[in-house]
Amino acid sequence: MTKIVMLGMMTKIPVAGAVWGQMHYLEGLRRLGYEPYYVEAHARTPSMFMVNDDDDSSALAANFIAGVMKRFDMADRWAFHALHDDGRVYGMSDTALKQLYKDAALIINYHGGTVPLPEHTETNRLIYLETDPVETEIEVHEGRQETIDFLAAHRAFYTWGLNFNRPDCRVPMPAPFHFKPQPPVVVCDLWDPPPTAPCRRFTTVGNWKQPWREVVFRGEVYHWSKHHEYLKFLDLPKRVDQEFEVALASYEPEDRTLLESHGWIVSDAMSFSPDLDLYRSFIGDSRGEFTVAKDQNIRLRSGWFSERSAQYLAAGRPVITQETGFSNVLPTGEGLFGFSTMDEIVDAVQRINGDYAAHCRRARAIAEELFDYRQVLPPMLAELGV
Repeated sequence: MTKIVMLGMMTKIPVAGAVWGQMHYLEGLRRLGYEPYYVEAHARTPSMFMVNDDDDSSALAANFIAGVMKRFDMADRWAFHALHDDGRVYGMSDTALKQLYKDAALIINYHGGTVPLPEHTETNRLIYLETDPVETEIEVHEGRQETIDFLAAHRAFYTWGLNFNRPDCRVPMPAPFHFKPQPPVVVCDLWDPPPTAPCRRFTTVGNWKQPWREVVFRGEVYHWSKHHEYLKFLDLPKRVDQEFEVALASYEPEDRTLLESHGWIVSDAMSFSPDLDLYRSFIGDSRGEFTVAKDQNIRLRSGWFSERSAQYLAAGRPVITQETGFSNVLPTGEGLFGFSTMDEIVDAVQRINGDYAAHCRRARAIAEELFDYRQVLPPMLAELGV
């Protein structure tokens, strides 16, 4: 059976949204008849698992990965390489891991979150899968040698920037590296709509304020933190007869007060986000998703589309999300709506509520037609000769 390795980052961000994003690829590969393996070798201390300074963070991280992989019937197909500490390999032996790299038909660097090691590159099978476009492309454009050397270790390049190479995309294309747009993967039946009726609320999950990773391009500052975009639409709950809930992390009490004073329902994302099932239920119980995007993707028209939004669609829940250029590629107007203005949001809500069942069916159909692993993965694998 053909082996494929994913270099991942579950323990960097051990929340359900990030875990589901990676597991959809692994589960999709498994269902297609491949033998997928999950490996972490990123040298980042898994500090989010630590309560005390002397906690064994490596063992805690390994236990977390083991539990996730067991859930998906891949209990013997993972490794955690503790490069941040003593270099010990958990889940399999060091010898077995090195042999796995040699045997793998592909090694996929998810999110570009792993700095390539010699054993990742020696077979020329390392693939770059970008989930957050813009910063890397600008660094290459500006000649940052560290980024150029990092990318040069890879054989092929894929991005969730669905609008790349189109006339209105302002992200500088990172020559000589050819990035091919590819939507995030979902396994749709894992999100089958629940038997209960959805609640009244449009919801989303995310961070409020992340004041880092701003980039400067051609003299303009482009923000990473989404709170800049939410502030533009603070009055939304007062504009339409509809409830909106934001499940947030990285926020302060005054941020919650501000949102609630404008009619938003605010919940703590970390109360359910670490749990795969609770997270999935939160999405499935929603009326749909309303969310914003990052300024970097909006103004530069990258076409970025969220794996979380793809999961809402797979659950048969309509999505209203801020326009990044993705509508050049994805069908909008039924089940999925892109917006740039307040009036467009209000119109989308009213259209969804006018024939809710039809928009739910269309949401699921979009997921099946464009994001399902059977649509996304086989063309990629064929291009790569696997």
